Amino acid sequence: MGRFSRMRRCAYVLAPLMVLLFATFLACILAYFLVLIWDDALSFRTIIRKSTQLFLVLSIFPAMHYLKLNKFDLGFSARPRFIKQVLQGVGLGFITLMPVFIVLYLLGVNIIDDSQPWTLFWISKKLVIELLLALLISLFEEPVFRGILLTGLSKKMSVWTAIIISAFYYAILHFLDSKTQIPAQEINLFSGFKLLGEAFTHLLNPEILSAFFALFAVGVFLGVLRTQVKASLGLCIGCHACWVWQIKLSKSLFNINPSSDYLYLVSNYDGVVGPLVTTWLTLAIVGYFMYQRLNLPSP
Repeated sequence: MGRFSRMRRCAYVLAPLMVLLFATFLACILAYFLVLIWDDALSFRTIIRKSTQLFLVLSIFPAMHYLKLNKFDLGFSARPRFIKQVLQGVGLGFITLMPVFIVLYLLGVNIIDDSQPWTLFWISKKLVIELLLALLISLFEEPVFRGILLTGLSKKMSVWTAIIISAFYYAILHFLDSKTQIPAQEINLFSGFKLLGEAFTHLLNPEILSAFFALFAVGVFLGVLRTQVKASLGLCIGCHACWVWQIKLSKSLFNINPSSDYLYLVSNYDGVVGPLVTTWLTLAIVGYFMYQRLNLPSP
């Protein structure tokens, strides 16, 4: 009986991987036919990546039916409250990540990019465009990871185990990519699977560990936020969007100083996530639970 229980628990853990593999399998096939139609008007790698994201989002609906979940179970609240949560999440994202940028600037890791035009129109345009892109990213990732994945796992195992597993999948998905460019005339039905194999091999690269641990901490932070407040997916979406927005703006406004003595605080993934983010978010999570424990009423 115990062995069967362990096997079933292992199946629950591996189920998201199976869904990911199936989504990438479909994306590889779809990308081949789309390239034939558009004659490489779009990057083959880009089509595979975006198609995989689309299939992962679409997988939410059969998963909801199978697990008998509704929108509230996934974390969506009524529209007025959802919008309010998104705005609150943006504020939370700002106050939790802005200290990282301040420290990186004061330590000389980030230096202002003097090559940018720095006009009011340019800055305003950057603020709006990057915010919209950040919202699109969070609207895709949060329903998948803090919505269906975290909720589904929580029904089969402890909340903390579900948070850890969902954070793990969230982190590795950011590194599931291949840098190989295949010329249009050489693309065939199996080209996507070649890129897919390279992408999974990339997960074994030790150089990604610094960024992986930071993104894992991000996943845990958002998982805690999702499970501590009922129907709080809006908070996760807003917080995530604000983080991505700040990172995108930082990459536009600042350069990384390669001669800085504190360069180890960031990774080469995006010049922001790294040991500093890992440490900061871990302290934030620990501090939150210490605060909760100190403020619990006596039995």
